[in-house]
Amino acid sequence: MENKILCGASSYDQMFYFNPEFDRLPKAIKDELQIMCVLFTEDVGGILRLEFDGEGNLQLVVESRPDDFLFDEIGSGLKIREIQIDRRELLENLETFYRLYHGHLEDN
Repeated sequence: MENKILCGASSYDQMFYFNPEFDRLPKAIKDELQIMCVLFTEDVGGILRLEFDGEGNLQLVVESRPDDFLFDEIGSGLKIREIQIDRRELLENLETFYRLYHGHLEDN
C-alpha cells in the first residue's frame, strides 16, 4: 500500500501543503502541524512530509535537492528527533485518528 501524505512544507517553494482528505482534524491541530513543518524547513531547509505508511504509522520524511549545499543534514536529524520527543502525544494521536478513520484498526 502506498503512503498517504498528511501534510508537508518546502523551503524551496516556501509552501505548506495539507491533504484535504484530513480536513476533519480540528483547526488547532492543522495549525500546529503547519507551524511545526514550516519552522522545520526554515531551520534546516529541504522538504518535510508527514505521511502514513500502509500500517498507519506516521513517518516524518525529509528530502533535499542534490544541489542544495545549504541543507543541514545533521540539523535535520536532530530536529526530527526533537519533534518525535516534544510532539510525541500529537504524533501518536494522529496515528490513532488515521487508523480510526481510514480503516486500519483491524490490523492492530
